[in-house]
Amino acid sequence: MAKKNINTGETLLHALKDAGATALFGLPGDYILPFFDVAAACDVLPIYMLSHEPSVGYAADAAARYGGSIGVAVVTYGAGALNMMNAVACAWAEKSPLVVISGAPGKREFEGGLLLHHQLLHSKSQLNMFKEVTCAQAVLDNPKTAAQEIARVLAECKRCSRPVYIELPRDVVTLPCKPAKPLKVKPPSVRAARSIARLIARKLKHARHPAILAGVEVRRFGLEEKVSALAAKTGIPLATTLMGKGMFTHVDSPSLGTYMGAAGDDDIRKVVEGADALVILGAILSDTNFGTAGKTITTPDAIYINEDALVVGGRKRTPVDLGLLLDALMEILPPQTEKRPLLFSCMRTAAPVTPPVFSDAPLTADHVMDALRFLPKQAADMPVTADMGDCLFISAGIPDVPFLASVYYATMGFGVPAALGVQAATHARALVVTGDGGFQMTGWELLNCKLNGLDPVVLVLNNSGWGMLKRFSGNTDYISRGVFSYAALAETLGGTGYVATTGKELKLALETALQRRGKFQLVEAVLSQNEVSAALKKYVAVFRKNKLAAAKKRA
Repeated sequence: MAKKNINTGETLLHALKDAGATALFGLPGDYILPFFDVAAACDVLPIYMLSHEPSVGYAADAAARYGGSIGVAVVTYGAGALNMMNAVACAWAEKSPLVVISGAPGKREFEGGLLLHHQLLHSKSQLNMFKEVTCAQAVLDNPKTAAQEIARVLAECKRCSRPVYIELPRDVVTLPCKPAKPLKVKPPSVRAARSIARLIARKLKHARHPAILAGVEVRRFGLEEKVSALAAKTGIPLATTLMGKGMFTHVDSPSLGTYMGAAGDDDIRKVVEGADALVILGAILSDTNFGTAGKTITTPDAIYINEDALVVGGRKRTPVDLGLLLDALMEILPPQTEKRPLLFSCMRTAAPVTPPVFSDAPLTADHVMDALRFLPKQAADMPVTADMGDCLFISAGIPDVPFLASVYYATMGFGVPAALGVQAATHARALVVTGDGGFQMTGWELLNCKLNGLDPVVLVLNNSGWGMLKRFSGNTDYISRGVFSYAALAETLGGTGYVATTGKELKLALETALQRRGKFQLVEAVLSQNEVSAALKKYVAVFRKNKLAAAKKRA
């Protein structure tokens, strides 16, 4: 409980903790120093300092995604906050509840007649820019209303599962302020949810081959158990989108796996695309989720529900609360009385897979995928944070693990700071799968591991360039990134490095790295410059084919 006599900074800190935050991620600058001073003095939330603002944003975003609560990024005005804009945009696009706290000049400073360092056109410039990538904003320039504004913004962050922006003038931080009381939010309509549930039930009643496709909002709003229970009760096949990969890993679930269209598992594709009543729950209709679909699945036969939209039978309706809708469907839909007559074999019991034999042959991307699919038992519950490029598709093949990646917004540099955010906020050691291009952006944050007591395992796929872009571009001269030794760099940054040039070496390096604790472990998988996985080749080929077909259709 917060004290009665506190200042604005303390009010904000206690409100963040009450809303579910477990850590602050930040980078100091003069306008935010008063808040950091208060945070350090009152010790409400631990502070993890990083070296670059984009990494601060990614770490806080990942803490929110994996921890199932809010993440908090704290930076200075202008040069700090605007440098983090891309990470906030990623959280906005992928519906992650991130709280951005930006220090700011005091009101009298803005009125002093001089332009201030870090300032743009005027005092509202930064606020206006963040309105594009946040669902609520507040400038805490009045201690009398600060508590109410804090409560309002945090309530919107949790309700929408999207970023919010709080601007904190430095001359207000230590002024007296009342504690923030959680805002009373009008409960969603149970009646509306039941009405839509009855409509869906009628469509499912006449369907011979229904299916459920679960997206990222199921995770964001903590609905995995409800979706899993619904699928188990009704016998309706359940799969996740690529953005939703990693869901249902901690619940008893009948999930078939991840749907990736024609680029993924063919049995899962047939169930999803062959459904005569496809219930799409909490998914983002993006090209990365559906760009490789063998057919258009958002047809009149599809039922699409997320926080922003509701479409049943091709007709748009007023959105309802997804959790209440699942409760209503659980009540209305009858239990499975006999085995549902599937057209396909997805529900079969998979035959045991024999682990591959790793040799002294030169390492390939598919060898890396095999090594990750058969990780030792130390990695059983480790969350995986993946960067963009081939590392995304290679790590997508790891079964039954919590999975964090910027699948839709597709920003590079997410993997390493995301792992730091996950461990700092939840104490769960993470496995990073990143490419050399993504590592060059934010991999340097590993130098903060010793100071912050973090020890992730980092796998760097080093093919000396941006491998995924080579699949899209015929000109590869500008895609090369040069030859560097990332394993040698690990020692300089305070970790332990390993080099793997063969499958046998990679297997041994991963096993050793996973066993060692206390400092970060970096395994450098050395690949030839043009080497990419079969999964990436297939995805790009199908994606380009579908894009070309769509362009011809429009023409």
